[in-house]
Amino acid sequence: MTTIVAVRKGTSACIAADTLSSYGETKEQAAYVANHDKLIAVGDAWLGPTGPAAAQHVLTSYFAREGVACDFSGADAIFETATELMRVLKEDYFIIPKEDERDSYESIQMEILIAAPAGIFGVYAQRSVQEYTRFYAFGSGAEYALGAMHASYELHDDPEPVALAGLAAAAEFDGSTGLPHTLRRVELAPAT
Repeated sequence: MTTIVAVRKGTSACIAADTLSSYGETKEQAAYVANHDKLIAVGDAWLGPTGPAAAQHVLTSYFAREGVACDFSGADAIFETATELMRVLKEDYFIIPKEDERDSYESIQMEILIAAPAGIFGVYAQRSVQEYTRFYAFGSGAEYALGAMHASYELHDDPEPVALAGLAAAAEFDGSTGLPHTLRRVELAPAT
């Protein structure tokens, strides 16, 4: 698993991820894995997927294709981007889209946090999209990260220390989250 956090404050936002991978009970720490960065650049946005380890490779491959729709300008645009991604996941990446027979929609088998000039967003497995006004976290250490970010949000004018507090708490208490971290900043577009 992994922990991804995103924070917005003032005129900027950041997204950060731990770097630990695992294979069964074996930890694969950043010192042993060259491609340990879990954040993906797509235009002027950064994406952080959680779910199967292949999610990072799939998203990197998908968004590198020519002509791919990748609009991160708001929740509705991200939903359309995720819907097209789902179609391609089934056709080209052989995803098994059903998680539970009670699900209303097929699953993309991952959750994705996004930091973009339009803000910070979360894409859930069945493609619902939330825009967050302060911070959020996905992954195995999300509960710890959310608590730490809640406790530190009002103490800082910059989003970075808030994100780092979230990851530090997740790494301390979640067995599937490990440091060091990677972090990317995004300048937010002025409100219109």
